[in-house]
Amino acid sequence: MRLSSRSFAEMTPIPGAYAFGVADAAQHVALSSNRNPHLAWEGAPAQTRSFALICHDKDVPSQGDDVNQEGREVPAALPRVDFFHWVLIDIPAAQCAIEAGSHSAGITAHGKPGPGVTGVTQVPGDMRQGLNDYTGWFAGDPAMRGDYYGYDGPCPPWNDSIVHHYIFTLYALDVPRLQVEGPLTGAAVRTAMQGHILAQAALTGLYTLNPRLLNA
Repeated sequence: MRLSSRSFAEMTPIPGAYAFGVADAAQHVALSSNRNPHLAWEGAPAQTRSFALICHDKDVPSQGDDVNQEGREVPAALPRVDFFHWVLIDIPAAQCAIEAGSHSAGITAHGKPGPGVTGVTQVPGDMRQGLNDYTGWFAGDPAMRGDYYGYDGPCPPWNDSIVHHYIFTLYALDVPRLQVEGPLTGAAVRTAMQGHILAQAALTGLYTLNPRLLNA
């Protein structure tokens, strides 16, 4: 199975149009258009009954002491953790693409609703959008806190010393509807898929807001 995109190529920078934030000389970060990228796939097993899609950043700092602090930089040696940016399940077996901007086109304060609705349109059929990790990130911000469903793009710390890797993984499953216990999070979906994955394919994009890395 192969996953590709017209929005970016494997191990190349993700354009700012598909990010939550872009670099800004005056304020470090400015909000972006936050469109979901185009994705297309081929070569799924004949037994596939649905697909699941997860996008995660594998390079999020495990501690926030240095994050977005003036005069400091998040050290490269700091242990990193996953941050989920998109969880979409029960994608029909007959589907082979997701168009750019079809599931997200702009930033919605307090989060896009879910599990079957995005800020753009009703999700076709019975697809379900999961919670992304901006839900936890904005929990202490009264202006932004809420349940963030669907796609919200990259916005790594502007002072991180490493470029972040955003991994879009498509899973071909042997069930038409995935049974998930509890909230529809990335971790819960990963657990629910165990024993149901027929094949998987991944596409990795890069992103940074650190001016030092952008200008390297």
